Amino acid sequence: MARRSVKWRRLFAEEQPALLPLPIEPFRYYKYGERTVHLDGCVEVEAAYYGAPPGWIGRKVQVQFNDSHVRLINPKDGQLLREHLRQARGRRRIEEQDKPSQTPLSTLKLLNRAATTGKHIGELARSLYEREGQVTVRGIFGLLSLAKKYGAATCDEACELALETGRGTYHFVRKYLERRPAAPLSLIQINPIIRELALYRDLIESRGNITAHTEENAPL
Repeated sequence: MARRSVKWRRLFAEEQPALLPLPIEPFRYYKYGERTVHLDGCVEVEAAYYGAPPGWIGRKVQVQFNDSHVRLINPKDGQLLREHLRQARGRRRIEEQDKPSQTPLSTLKLLNRAATTGKHIGELARSLYEREGQVTVRGIFGLLSLAKKYGAATCDEACELALETGRGTYHFVRKYLERRPAAPLSLIQINPIIRELALYRDLIESRGNITAHTEENAPL
């Protein structure tokens, strides 16, 4: 054992001048996946959103991510498209040069769809876009989903309230609709297939008279 230890020390001494210092940053271990770039120009990684370069909406990219970084990679040639610092859940990160200078056609169609669904839904969607830009596309889709779930008229009233109170966000509308008490069920009393109550009353009285008459004439 002593001879072996001396041998390894001698070999290390010979190699030591050629050894480089250890890197400051530890080796990165990544998770891998595939994502589609959505209309807001971002991909989702563990409930946070990261911007891709222009021209990638609707296309798929490879993603590598760990606790500190998210990398978007061209699946065809392996070229690094963007590298972002990790964001908290619900947050997003977009490079300044990747923000569109004008409203994309797909977003214009989405805003028109919101306006068609409801007057105040359209106003809130337009307000969101003017205030925050392309990143609000997900919120606009959310408003349309709420209109489908709760009804366009009910959702439109919620959007009107959001605009009037200065709380014009998708989250406000969603929370309001979730906590809004359901409309009470009312019994329909007039309908062609429902007989008038007087007919039921007469029927019950006639049945009662028949029963009484039968009991009076029954043999003892």
